Amino acid sequence: MESVNTLIIGSGFGGSVMACRLAERGEQVVVLERGRRWRPQDYPSVSQDHWFWDEDEPERQNGWLDFRYFGDMSIALGAGVGGGSLIYANVSIEPPPQVFERGWPDAITLATLKPHFRTVGRMLNVQTLPDRQWTPRTRLMHESADLLGHGHRFRVVPQAVTFDPDWHAGLDDAFDYRHSKPWTNEQGQRQGTCVHCGNCDLGCPVQAKNTLDLNYLARAEQKGADVRPLQQVRWIRPMEGGDYEIGVRDLDARAWRRLRARRVIVAAGSVGSTELLLRCRDQYKTLPRLSRALGRGWTSNGDFMTPAFYPDRDIAPTRGPTITSAIDYLDGSDGGARYFVEDGGIPDLLGNWLDRAGRHPRLARTRLGAALLEYGRDSNPFAGMMLWFGQAIDGPGGRFSLGRRWYAPWKRDRLRLKWDYRFAEKAVQGLADRHLRLTEATGGRAMTPATWRWFRNLVTPHPLGGCNMANTVKQGVVNHAGEVFNYPGLFVVDGATVPRALGLNPSRTIAALAEHAAEQWRG
Repeated sequence: MESVNTLIIGSGFGGSVMACRLAERGEQVVVLERGRRWRPQDYPSVSQDHWFWDEDEPERQNGWLDFRYFGDMSIALGAGVGGGSLIYANVSIEPPPQVFERGWPDAITLATLKPHFRTVGRMLNVQTLPDRQWTPRTRLMHESADLLGHGHRFRVVPQAVTFDPDWHAGLDDAFDYRHSKPWTNEQGQRQGTCVHCGNCDLGCPVQAKNTLDLNYLARAEQKGADVRPLQQVRWIRPMEGGDYEIGVRDLDARAWRRLRARRVIVAAGSVGSTELLLRCRDQYKTLPRLSRALGRGWTSNGDFMTPAFYPDRDIAPTRGPTITSAIDYLDGSDGGARYFVEDGGIPDLLGNWLDRAGRHPRLARTRLGAALLEYGRDSNPFAGMMLWFGQAIDGPGGRFSLGRRWYAPWKRDRLRLKWDYRFAEKAVQGLADRHLRLTEATGGRAMTPATWRWFRNLVTPHPLGGCNMANTVKQGVVNHAGEVFNYPGLFVVDGATVPRALGLNPSRTIAALAEHAAEQWRG
């Protein structure tokens, strides 16, 4: 059995930060990531392949996006080295001070996290969209806020994207990758600058998006961390002497392995970390003293999207960063509902397909290939569509547990989510209604999606909670530094520990909490 000092499970905004900081201190660090290590040529935006992860058969299908359906709630998750940074929309933003007024352990305050927010911003090279690069969506957002008398609430959001101040949409074939300028980041990784191609969520072909594999994880590996892709952890068991034994499924070799670690950091995300610990407590019985609060207090962070249509206006949702700006209503001035309106973009799937087809070796030198490339450059599907997006501060209405399958009632091994829409209704409805008012003010047509109006169903890419941090074991699963109550040397450091909704994109907060946890590390 292989023995390691510190084992980290997952490589997202919690795991990558911990790997970096502990490796910098000389710790022996091994990172196990269930997904693959992605190269730019393999991104779905480029390859048109490897789209989805299948949790039931990950050996056969271990693609980019893990989409989980739980009835009234669905959750989108990243799978790969870099975790959620692979699929998120680049927004790296600090929550407002009122978010820290309640719900957190005593040790977590805005003042505590402020220096860590700055560190994360520097590591991810966070920038804002240059003024001359405002997209049609950005301008529509600004216009709509002004028309409602809320111009002071509008702002361009900070993003983990590297922009070229010389780029602008008036360039010849402006969105072509050749306009991306190469540069080398502080971790020695070669990247490019943004050309507004719109492929943020499916893999930035020019690597202007500062995903975690290009900074925190790159630094960790430079300092000796061993990052192993396609390794799915299934259970954790305490051993005599204080170490832990970890059962791992090697998806590439299709074989089981066991590792021994002095410390274990679970960083598989809100869903992954909660599921792993639930299995350890309720299925394998290896961690029976985990808090009864495990799985409780989960929130969707109020994600919501409303499509609107402008027949006489070019919105071009497939161009530019996925999210560029926001209108902030987190102060509760709208009848107590607290939310953060954002613009939403979508990848140009047709353009990507045409571009790839036109560059096929059999077509590259033909008239058909040239035509496909031309159509790919000029494609602008849904030109008049605006996707009003945003998050809201909803209540903790979700609870994860393990359930039984109807065809195998003797097994308790199926992850379930019981979610009560009433905890989210006020905040999400406020956001949905605001989308309609913004659309009406700017001359568009919109209707709240029937999935919410009729069925109260939601989809979230920003799940939070499940292993909530708290002051005591009765209140939560981990303490302020992520250490699991009743299990010294076992930690959870990721979005699963966030004990309340933030009402905006959570990545910077998760990374700052990880920086805080790493700072508490002793010995």
